[in-house]
Formats: sequence, C-alpha cells, structure tokens
Amino acid sequence: MPLFFVFLTFFIWSTSFTLGKVTLLSAPPVFLTSARMLIAGVLLLGFLAVVKREELKIKKHQFFPLILLGLTAVYLTNIFEFWGLQFLTSAKACLIYSLSPFITALLSYFQFKERVTGRKLVGLIIGFVGFMPVLLSQSGSEGLIGNFFFLSWAELALVGAVVFSVYGWILLRKLGKEDGMSPVMANGSSMFIGGLFALIHSLFVDSWTPTPIINYGGFFQGVLLMIIVSNLICYNLYGWLLKRFTATFLSFAGLMTPIFAAFFGWLVLGEAVSRSFFFSVGVISIGLWLVYFEELRLGYIVRKEKRPATIADGPQ
Repeated sequence: MPLFFVFLTFFIWSTSFTLGKVTLLSAPPVFLTSARMLIAGVLLLGFLAVVKREELKIKKHQFFPLILLGLTAVYLTNIFEFWGLQFLTSAKACLIYSLSPFITALLSYFQFKERVTGRKLVGLIIGFVGFMPVLLSQSGSEGLIGNFFFLSWAELALVGAVVFSVYGWILLRKLGKEDGMSPVMANGSSMFIGGLFALIHSLFVDSWTPTPIINYGGFFQGVLLMIIVSNLICYNLYGWLLKRFTATFLSFAGLMTPIFAAFFGWLVLGEAVSRSFFFSVGVISIGLWLVYFEELRLGYIVRKEKRPATIADGPQ
C-alpha cells in the first residue's frame, strides 16, 4: 500500500508545473510567489496555533537560519522557477528539477564528508550527461531570451532554483535536528518570510494598477490549487513517505514526475514532448541507479526506516 502512495504523491506533484504555467497567465512570477507563499504560510501557522494549539515561539538562535531558509528555499527558489517556467515546457522544467539528487550527492561530500567512490562518480557523470540532450534542445520561446554558452537563461534559472532548493533542505534539517523546530513550524515560518521578500520585490518590479493581477478568477483558482497540491498535500505526503522509504529511493521514484508533467503539459497546454526527453529520463535513471546502490553499499542509506539522516531528507 505505501508504494501506491509513492505513485500518488508524484502523480499529484507533477500537476504543479502545469498549474504554475497556467497561473502565470494571470499574474507575473514575483507577485505569484508572494501571494502563494504568504497564504500557505498563514495556513500552516494557523493550523499550528488553532488546531494543534501550539505556541508560535521562535528562539533567538533560530532567527537567522529561518530567514536564510525563507530567502533560499522559498523566495529565490520560486522566483527562479516561475521566471524560467514562462519560457520552458512543464516537462522540461520538471526534468531539470531531477538534478536534485545529484546536487545533493555533491553537497553531501562537502557538507558531511561522504565518500565519492569510482562507481558513484561514474553514476553522477552518467546522470549529468543524461541531462544534455534535453538542455541542448530549445523551444522557440526560451531561444528568444538568449543563452549563456549552450544553456538558455530560462534553463539556468531552473538550475539555480534546484540549487537553492537543495540548500534550503540543509537549513531545514539543521532547524529540525539541531535547533528542535518542528517541520510544520519551520515550513510555515519560512514560507511567510519568503513571501514577504517576494512581496517587497514585487512592489519594485510589477505594475500595481491597483494590483499586478490580470485575471482575478484564474489567479485565485490557480494559487489555491497550487497551495493544496504542493504546500499542503505533497509536502506532508513526502514527509510521511520518508519514514517508510529511503530518500534516495524516493529520488528514483521522483523520475516519474517529469513523465507525468509531460502528460499534463500535453493534455492541458498542448505541449509537445521530444524523443530526447524520454532518452534523458532513461539515462538519468541509470545514473541514479548506480548512485543509489553505491550509497546502499557504503551504508549512507539502509533498506529499513532507521537510517542516517542526509540532506536529501526533503522534497523539491
């Protein structure tokens, strides 16, 4: 039965990229980030205060990592993601997010001194090579905004979003493991803080006449669906799954997400999916397979619930 919820989680999560592209038709990316995160943060903190009846107290030593978490995992991650999503297909954006396990493995080496064996290095190289066909193929819209070497600015924005997202989970782990803050409190507070950063940014770059919203009905419907799908359902489902599966196994399972996103992008937006996309998914899977079994052999992950914590213990 838990395997069914693995499938269900990534099936639901894949809709967030298509929802994001549709909602961007009703409001600019910076304002969309601020509205979504402020509402989600208030809902999570309200849940703790009203339903759980917990005191919303933040200790002095928790302020800086919490602000940094809101700045990186919420504000910068979503600003880069939504900006890049304007020019990329849902499937391509989602596939770039599959860089997370490889970036996590590299950061584990620097942060936790995890060994990088020859087999693991081969797996990482294969995984990165697997991204090349998709990154080298450009749609007309991303080609219009220019590129840096062989990567378009939209692709670089998505890569930046992945890096900030992974770094955010390092901070979240620190707040939970070392500072004793609950995940709901950390997520709710960081979403609210990140939403405030985005709101201030929006005041300077968006046209407030009287608001940046172009289509109010489409905007509020899209924001509500994204909050329900990503902030409320998938974050909690992913946390529940991490108690039953290793984070690296879930990274494998996460490769279903680009395929689902490709389906929803085709169904809702009429986006075409190239053969290179499916080729990349296959090559990346081989790279992840090598990394997974090497970490299993080295003891960084185990097959049961009790396992060493890694910075991958969190979703995108």
